[in-house]
Amino acid sequence: MTTEILVLIGTGKGAFILRGDAERRQFALEGPLCDGHPIGHVIADTETGRLYAGGGDEWLGAAVWRSDDGGRSWQRFADGLAYPDSQDKLKSVWSLRPAHGRLYAGVEPAGLFVSEDGGQSFRHVEGLTRHPTRSEWMPGGGGLILHHVLAHPEDAAQIWVAISAAGVFHSSDGGVSWEPRNKGTRVDFFGDGPTYPDYGQCVHSMAMAAGRPHRLYQQNHCGMYRSDDGGASWLSIENGLPSDFGFATAAHPRDPDTLYLVPHEGAMNRYVPKGETAVWRTRDGGDTWQDLRAGLPQAGAFLCVLRQALATDTAEPAGVYFGTTGGSLFASFDEGESWTTIAQHLPAIRSVETVVLEA
Repeated sequence: MTTEILVLIGTGKGAFILRGDAERRQFALEGPLCDGHPIGHVIADTETGRLYAGGGDEWLGAAVWRSDDGGRSWQRFADGLAYPDSQDKLKSVWSLRPAHGRLYAGVEPAGLFVSEDGGQSFRHVEGLTRHPTRSEWMPGGGGLILHHVLAHPEDAAQIWVAISAAGVFHSSDGGVSWEPRNKGTRVDFFGDGPTYPDYGQCVHSMAMAAGRPHRLYQQNHCGMYRSDDGGASWLSIENGLPSDFGFATAAHPRDPDTLYLVPHEGAMNRYVPKGETAVWRTRDGGDTWQDLRAGLPQAGAFLCVLRQALATDTAEPAGVYFGTTGGSLFASFDEGESWTTIAQHLPAIRSVETVVLEA
């Protein structure tokens, strides 16, 4: 049996794959894939072995690409990826989540679609779009985007989504109805001081803890948070971090207390603090944080890591990967203790995911 570790990369000019050996010593770059279309997210379905890429733009149209052979060939599908005529034109697919035989797609303008035939056709999850707060959702800096979808690993009816700028929403009935889950996350970008509304937060990313599906981590425009009750309430865990602002989070594949993130200077600058690159790690659910810098550039590195461009793998020890808008991809094969550059000069990286394939 041969083991491959694939690093799946979404960029503004197509998808790319870094195909590595089991020891993660050598990686070969493949791409651009998906005909060079803008790709927001590339992800693997570990149940089927399929790879999916979501993307498009308002000129070329939103679409999902599927590979049944480990990324060597791709098919494009767009059937059903459209709002009714009376609603906004769908611009792009920004996030994907395979779960329980379905494929969920988060889109711009913010909404959710689901496929039950491997991405060949989609239907609109109307309950979210028809939520009574919908008219008050507003675009974040990157647009009005549903950029994260999380699914309960055992209960197919439970789904969480993250929307900029509307907040976290949860469904317990497979998407028929939704409730905001933002209690404890603040809004302080209106200049009137912090407020804690039921919705309207600019959530940037969300991750589910390994083995504890009701433990969620959230990087927000206004702070870093943890929930231990499926988002019903959130606790601030930003103490000890150099900034309360950032985009990307990634959970450890086995330890629910370990999380990685890349803080950024505030909303106007959007680069790593002082131009000194570091990934920050907690081993205790956010009570304390450690900066991990060995091998990362420490001077004049004004890097930006977008909301889905940080990931872990399932190897032992776990690998950690992040990509930048400057097209560099960094990796650690010892859970963040040391880092190396495994790709450079790619288009701006929008997302990073990993999968281990056995052949």
